[in-house]
Amino acid sequence: MKKEDCFYLGKIVSKYSFKGELLIKLDTDEPDLYENLDAMFVDLRNNLVPFFIESSQLHKSDLLRVRFEDVDTEADADALMKCDIYLPLEFLPKLEGNKFYFHEVIGFKVEDINYGSVGDIVSINDSTAQALFEIEKDGVEILIPMNDEFIDKIDRPNKTVFVKTPVGLIDLYLEE
Repeated sequence: MKKEDCFYLGKIVSKYSFKGELLIKLDTDEPDLYENLDAMFVDLRNNLVPFFIESSQLHKSDLLRVRFEDVDTEADADALMKCDIYLPLEFLPKLEGNKFYFHEVIGFKVEDINYGSVGDIVSINDSTAQALFEIEKDGVEILIPMNDEFIDKIDRPNKTVFVKTPVGLIDLYLEE
């Protein structure tokens, strides 16, 4: 399994018991969706290694208490501390309407209600206060905030995001 076929679920943040149990801080708005998994991938030295789950339960709001098969001691658990956890993309719940996963819209075309064809989404920049569509048009990068007020609709069958940006925003990037 490769990382690009998976999504980041969380990170092992601490040990829970002396019997190898671990706490995983989940990076999700819906932790209960991941309470009854059979297995997950642990990123060990840049290799995704499958670990089978003996038992798991939610602990507080966003922590998953997990007991992996063959992780029976504190030393076994220590070896997994701070490791990232991944699941295959097919485990993501399907989103409808204007909700989408960032990876899902890469490659989609962007159409602006006023401007017309803007370009293709090449990536999502979520390292800023507001996530941005990074759009490529004729070698020029155009950044559009991923703001609910700007996103008019997502047309999945035609791989197009329709936006309504403030007048002049797109022109800022294209003026010589």
